Amino acid sequence: MAYKKSVYIKAKQLLDSRRLEAERQQQLRHNEIMEKFPELQEIENEMAAHGAAVIKAVGMGGDVAAYIRELSVKNLAAQDKRKALLKKGGYSEDYLDVKYHCDICKDTGSHEGLYCSCYKKLIRETAREQLGENSPIKKCTFQNFRTDLYPDVIDPELGVNQRQFMEKVFEFCKGYAESFNLKSQSLIMMGKTGLGKTHLSLAIANKVIEKGYDVYYDSIQSIMDKLERERFGRLGSDESIRDDIMNCELLIIDDLGVEFSTQYTVSELHNIINTRMLHSLPTIISTNIDTENIQQIYSQRIASRIFGHYKLISFCGKDI
Repeated sequence: MAYKKSVYIKAKQLLDSRRLEAERQQQLRHNEIMEKFPELQEIENEMAAHGAAVIKAVGMGGDVAAYIRELSVKNLAAQDKRKALLKKGGYSEDYLDVKYHCDICKDTGSHEGLYCSCYKKLIRETAREQLGENSPIKKCTFQNFRTDLYPDVIDPELGVNQRQFMEKVFEFCKGYAESFNLKSQSLIMMGKTGLGKTHLSLAIANKVIEKGYDVYYDSIQSIMDKLERERFGRLGSDESIRDDIMNCELLIIDDLGVEFSTQYTVSELHNIINTRMLHSLPTIISTNIDTENIQQIYSQRIASRIFGHYKLISFCGKDI
C-alpha cells in the first residue's frame, strides 16, 4: 500500500511545522520565565554542567557508575529547584517543556524505526484532502447515505422494490470498501442521474483511503482534459497525471459518457482500462448511459472489457 509522493511530502511538511511551532512556543515561554526569574539561568547552567560531566565520564571508560549516579542525583536536585521556582511564580511544573502535538514521536513522524500513528493519520487526511480537490468526498460517506429517499415501489424495468434494491446496493458497496484489497473486482455503476452513484463511489474512496490505499478520483471529462494538457506540456505539474491514473491502487472514473467523445478520448479510455486490467488494479466507473450506448460510443472492444471483467451495479429509483 502506498500513497502518492506528494501526499507523504505534504504530511511531513505539516509535521515539521507542528514541531517548529511547538519549539517556538517553548522558547517564548522560556524567555518569559528568564525575564521574571534571572536565577533560572544559574540552575540551567548547573544542569548543563552535570550533563556534560556524564558524557565526559562515559568517554573516559572504567568504573564510573558511582560517579554517574552522583551526577544524576545532583541533576535531579537542580530540576527540583527549577520546578520550585516555577511553582513559586504560579506556573505549572512542565511550563518550560516543549508541548509537542504528539508525545510519542515528538512530531518527528517516526517511533522505534516505524511511522508514528500521528503521521499515518496525517497521511490519510492529506490523501483525502487532495482527493477532495476534485470531489465532494467529505460530504459522501456511508453514514449519511439515505436509502429511505428511494421510493418504496416496484421498479418497472427491474421488477424489484426500489428501496429494498438500493439497500442491497448500499450493503454491497459498504462490504466492498471494508474488504477492499488489490485483488478486489472492478465495478461499473450504471443508472440515471441523481441516484447516488457518485456518493457511494466516494464513500468507498473514503473507506479505502482510511485502509491505507492510494485512490485517484475524477470525472471522465476532467481526466481527458488533464491527459491532453499533460501530453502537450501544459499541465504544469511535477507529478505525472498519467502515472497516477495508471498506477493508483483504486481509480474512480465518474460520469462516463458525458465527455466530448473523440478518437483520442476513446483511445485513452481503452488504454486506461486495458493497462489497469493487465496490472490487476481495481477501477470503479460510474455512468448515466446504458449498455447499448456504451457500445455505440466506445466500440465493442472497450465494452467487452468493461462488461466482461467489471461487476455491474445497477441503480434505480428517483433523482435524490
